[in-house]
Amino acid sequence: MASRQQLSDREVSEETAREVGEQAIGPAFIASVASVGLSWYYFFIRDDRQRGLFVGLWPPTILAFASYMNQRKIRQQLETLTQPGTTLKNAIDSMMGNR
Repeated sequence: MASRQQLSDREVSEETAREVGEQAIGPAFIASVASVGLSWYYFFIRDDRQRGLFVGLWPPTILAFASYMNQRKIRQQLETLTQPGTTLKNAIDSMMGNR
């Protein structure tokens, strides 16, 4: 049977997973989907294949930039956790926005 600390750690990790899932459908995802739609519009409806291919290259770039920004945010949170003199409770509170 798991201790209380293990259960609370599990709850925190589940909450973090939900937050990551909510962030996945954000502005970058919407912009990528819109870019694919615009690309299809240019390629098939307007018959401008060159512009359609150009616009079609935007989604990977947008998603890569969003991924970089997300990794940067995670790195800053990890640096906050590993600062000398920081207790685990204070670090988790600051990550969750309680302080």
